[in-house]
Amino acid sequence: MSLAESRPQQDCPARGRPRSEAVERAIIEGVMKLIEDGVPLADLSIERIARTAGVGKATIYRRWSNKEDLFVDVMRAAEPGDAELPGTSMRDDLVVLLESLRQRGLASRSSAILRNVHAQMKSSPRIWAAYHATVIAPRRRLVVDVLRRGQRNGELRGDVDVDLMNDILVGPMLVRSVLRPDAELEEGLAEQIVDTVLRGLRPVSS
Repeated sequence: MSLAESRPQQDCPARGRPRSEAVERAIIEGVMKLIEDGVPLADLSIERIARTAGVGKATIYRRWSNKEDLFVDVMRAAEPGDAELPGTSMRDDLVVLLESLRQRGLASRSSAILRNVHAQMKSSPRIWAAYHATVIAPRRRLVVDVLRRGQRNGELRGDVDVDLMNDILVGPMLVRSVLRPDAELEEGLAEQIVDTVLRGLRPVSS
């Protein structure tokens, strides 16, 4: 999937000139290089980014209306891609979604870009809000949609609070990824979490 396609449609208004993926990639890689060199996000001006990427400032503004939108795309480019759900069952889809979180946790541990940007985003509420709205919130909605489909299909009890269950499922992976960086993110962890939670929440056969 191209970077242009990875952004929500509402974030990509036409600005008169067709996008060049090579130019977009050069700009995003320019930001990544500056971050890897230890430049704080607050010091990453559009002028500095343009100079590093070898493009004009107008070229950047044709693609992103502000730095916040650009930084969100940098994060999306640095992270593993979104997983495709098999759709065979609620359980299988949940395992794929949690496995995607596990891979992101592993990537955050090995990627200087992800570590630096995650750390710096917390001190920039606008960037964090933009990242939450375009990356975190859609992923949360996807898990909730899978759980609601499971309720409709009889795979999950109808009285279960799906928002709470989302937190219960995602929580262990986030704890190991963020709060316990020394904890293992071993293969099979996604299956273990999903099966442990579902064991007590499946409908009871009469």
